[in-house]
Amino acid sequence: MSKGILSSVMASCLFAVMYFYTSLLTPLDGEEIFGWRTLLTLPCLTLFMLASKDWKRVGELHARVKRTPLLALGMLGTSWLMGVQLWLFLWAPLHGRSLEVSMGYFLLPLAMVLTGRLVYGERLSRLQKVAVACAALGVGHELFQHGSFAWETLVVTIGYPIYFVLRRRCRTDHLGGLWCDMCLLLPWALYFVIQGPLSTTDLQAHPGLYALIPLLGAISASALIAYVLASRLLPFSLFGLLSYVEPVLLVGVALLLGETIGPDQWLTYLPIWAAVLVLIVEGIRHLLRQRRRSV
Repeated sequence: MSKGILSSVMASCLFAVMYFYTSLLTPLDGEEIFGWRTLLTLPCLTLFMLASKDWKRVGELHARVKRTPLLALGMLGTSWLMGVQLWLFLWAPLHGRSLEVSMGYFLLPLAMVLTGRLVYGERLSRLQKVAVACAALGVGHELFQHGSFAWETLVVTIGYPIYFVLRRRCRTDHLGGLWCDMCLLLPWALYFVIQGPLSTTDLQAHPGLYALIPLLGAISASALIAYVLASRLLPFSLFGLLSYVEPVLLVGVALLLGETIGPDQWLTYLPIWAAVLVLIVEGIRHLLRQRRRSV
C-alpha cells in the first residue's frame, strides 16, 4: 500500500514538474515539445512493457484489428483525443493558460461521475450529489460572468471522459491500448519536430537544450510508469482519491509562473474546490468502510 501511495504522489509531482519544465525549453513551442515528448516517451514505455510482460497486449490488439478492421478507426479516435490532451498540457504553461487547464483537471473527477451516471447508469451517492451541486454553483457563476468556460477548461473536462468511454467501448483500456495510442501519434510528433522553430543557431544560443530535451523524455516516462504502478498497487478508490493531488500542484505551478486568480474568479474556484473536497471526504469514508469490512 505504501509503495502505491508513494508511486501516485510521485507521478503527480512529476506531472507538475513537467508542467513547469516547458517554461525552460525556450525557444521550443508547444507543438515541438509535444513532438519530443512523444518520441522520447514511447521507447521508455516499450521497455517498461517488455519488463512487466505487458507487451502481449499489443499483439492481442493487432490480432483484433486484423479480425475487425473498423477497430482501427476507434483507435485513431482515442489516439487523436489523447494527443490533444498531451499537446494542451505542454502548450498551456507557455501561453499563460495554466490556470484554465488546471481548472479542467479539478472539474474532471466530477465530469467522470456524471459520465458514469449518464452513460453507464451508475447511481450517485449523497455526497456525490452534494459535490455536483457545489460544482454547479461554480459553473453557474462562470457562465454568468463570462457566458462560457475557457476552451482549455472545456477540452480537459469534456475530452477526457469521451476518451475513456471510447477506450472502454473499443476494449483498449490497458497498457497495450496506451502504447498504440502513442504509436499512432508518431507521424504528428515527427512532423512537429522537423517543422519546429528549433534551429542550429538556437541550439548554439541555448546549449542547455542538449540536456533539457532528453530529460523531458525521462520525466515524462517516469511519471507515466509511476502512474501505472500506482494504478496496480492501490485500491481503485484510493487511487482515484490521490488523483486530486495533481490539479492542486498544477495550480501551484501556474501561480509560480506568474498567473493570478482574479477577484471575479474566486466564486468560480471556491465552489469547485469545495466539490473536490466533498469527493475526497467520500473517498476517505469509502476506504474506512472497506477497512472495517476486511477486519
